[in-house]
Amino acid sequence: MASEKNNLIKNALKINNIQISIGKIITEAEEEILKGPTPKPNLADFRKWDYVLLSRYKPLYAPLCDECCLCTFGKCDLLGKEGACGINAKTQQARMMLLTCLMGTAAHAAHARHLLDNLIEEFGHDHPIDLGNNINVEAPIIRTVYGKEPKVLGDLKKVIEYVEKEMSHLLAACHTGQEGNHLDYESKAFHAGLMDEVAKEVADICQIVTLNLPKGEEDTELIDLGLGTIDKEKPVILCVGHNVLPGADIIDYLEENNLEDKVEVCGICCTAIDMSRYNSSAKIVGPLSKQLRFIRSGIADVVIVDEQCVRADILDEALKKDSLVIATTDKICLGLPDMTKEDPDVIVSKLVKREIKGALILDPKKVGEVAVKAAIKVSKLRKNIKRLLDEKEIIEKAKKCIKCGLCDKACPNNFPVMDAIVSASKGDLSKLEKLCIELCYTCGRCEQVCKRNLPIVSMITKAGERFVKKEKFKIRAGRGPVQDVEIRRVGAPIVFGEIPGVIAFVGCSNYPKGGKDVALMAEEFLKRNYIVVTTGCSAMSIAEFKDEDGKTLYEKYPARFEAGGLVNLGSCISNAHASGAAIKIANIFARKPLKGNFEEIADYILNRIGVCGVAWGAYSQKAAAIFTGLNRWGIPVILGPHSLKYRRILLGRTHDKESRQIIDLRSKKKIDGEPAPEHLLYVAETREEAEPLIAKLCIRPNDTPRGRQTKLNNYIDLYKKHYGRMPPDVHKFVRTEKDIPIVHKKEVMEFLKKKNWKPRKAPSEPSCLHYRYP
Repeated sequence: MASEKNNLIKNALKINNIQISIGKIITEAEEEILKGPTPKPNLADFRKWDYVLLSRYKPLYAPLCDECCLCTFGKCDLLGKEGACGINAKTQQARMMLLTCLMGTAAHAAHARHLLDNLIEEFGHDHPIDLGNNINVEAPIIRTVYGKEPKVLGDLKKVIEYVEKEMSHLLAACHTGQEGNHLDYESKAFHAGLMDEVAKEVADICQIVTLNLPKGEEDTELIDLGLGTIDKEKPVILCVGHNVLPGADIIDYLEENNLEDKVEVCGICCTAIDMSRYNSSAKIVGPLSKQLRFIRSGIADVVIVDEQCVRADILDEALKKDSLVIATTDKICLGLPDMTKEDPDVIVSKLVKREIKGALILDPKKVGEVAVKAAIKVSKLRKNIKRLLDEKEIIEKAKKCIKCGLCDKACPNNFPVMDAIVSASKGDLSKLEKLCIELCYTCGRCEQVCKRNLPIVSMITKAGERFVKKEKFKIRAGRGPVQDVEIRRVGAPIVFGEIPGVIAFVGCSNYPKGGKDVALMAEEFLKRNYIVVTTGCSAMSIAEFKDEDGKTLYEKYPARFEAGGLVNLGSCISNAHASGAAIKIANIFARKPLKGNFEEIADYILNRIGVCGVAWGAYSQKAAAIFTGLNRWGIPVILGPHSLKYRRILLGRTHDKESRQIIDLRSKKKIDGEPAPEHLLYVAETREEAEPLIAKLCIRPNDTPRGRQTKLNNYIDLYKKHYGRMPPDVHKFVRTEKDIPIVHKKEVMEFLKKKNWKPRKAPSEPSCLHYRYP
């Protein structure tokens, strides 16, 4: 009887294709239709794929400590033991990796959410996603993961809601008494990285289509970069962080009031890149490593902070130079009073009269007006502050050094700081100057430990002032996604190996020997006809290197996605376009469907597309999320030496044949694979170690003999260049004699004989999806 009653109620509510649920009414036309085998995947949907990767590239951990302190049972000693909850050291370290990736993912997702909410409010829910005539496969990551192509801004809101839901489940898994297996934590870390990929694509697409940023144009403008490009005679506004909206509204206010030639607007870190994508008049000071140096210079009249990669002491440092500070997001409030609802002129008055230390303003448009008015007024009062220490002050301060050596010990790169200060005390500033020009990235750790409280960063910056004033470089404006027509041109040569690879330089500026190594690596591979793409701090560091003719790499090499091309995709969130290009190769060239088809696309990338990421200066949690997301797509990444502090790498075991087994999709038979790519996540100690490894990690099972010749030639050349001998593992990558580079053939054949090498057949369609073909 109850059942009949319920059916009557249901039938009564069926009114012309309308579904009624608690709190909302959804018409059939509005229902979201997702496609593919795994749309909107949850934590466990790609567990089999993750286990394939983790069996082939086993995690190697080096915990910072052997204890866990996350609950009140602790601290627990995990050295050869289990904690009170039963967790062991491997599982604890994997949990910490997940937490690290989650922080990075949350930063990008919150950035995307902030952009999206503000831009929907201004442009509307139905604002179209139009990336121009040359991009039809827009949002390849969203299509592949979420299962639907976004048509309007409102569609992106649904996507970011999905990311936020997955992050909630992932964070829950970190709670005490949840996951108990290190590989399942690693699988969840991969999922966090994938959500980071989705969030970055949402963020960049929404700002491209609303703020009219470049839409994949091949030859974007060359932008001024460097402290020497800033006109300090004008009022100067400095934007620091990653969110473009406050900077964009500052530029808009200047143009609306005919002040664009009266005020200098510049930026540090990814905000700078995205401001220059918005308007080429914006100047780029440099990567995050220039933050303390520039603020200490006193050049900035107003400092605008938004989100991510902002120094926690930025308010204190700015106040020492009487710079005004405006915080613009709820992620960084700095203890400042919320002035969002105040009249702009009232805020300006209070800032200039020093009635408040700074202001929190959460309305980007109001930030634009306040920043410009405040900069114009305060600049007149700060004319004598825009300078560093003079040379006499440096010498006198250097004399206070007690030669304890703590500065050397604290320096992440073991630079000879004490020796430079001792020399300065005797009137010789050349060693401090060298630190400024070539090495120091002004992290300030030396100052933190100095017993005499010496302003070492300021001393180094002043000593190098002569050089700093000449810091004038050129960088291409970030172009955003790669065009479909470019993918059509290079798809086949990349898959078959005739273009030896795509190298993506990504991540932060925590370099072991300054940013020059990044530029040198980039040029090495540009000369060898690899495609080089770059983003964020790496893009800026590459620009800070000039050749003998005074040209940067951006001025020397074409800005097209082609062999020997150097492509600046944009800011950190533009990293999505690097993996997006690989996905589009699978779709446009190989005709693989994207929607909800992650496993097939990732398998194709791992086995057929020679792409390698390089995060030489990775330091943040965002960087961890970025390289972990690339890893889940099957893209290997090389990290710089400081990244050992992430305490986890993913290494292949070349001796383990079982872990390298693949299936030939044409014959459906399992065969022994080669170690290609050999590792998924590797830390290199030096540029000399990294370069041959980058070439090797672009080798793929799908290479044609001609393609394999090209890749092996580069690997052998680079190995000989840095080690002076034949690579000891070259026999593992020679399938038949046709693979051997002609210029090295005699030497390689002699080497193969010593190794008892035998030819083997290359798979026609290599795949790692064993579980689909039992």
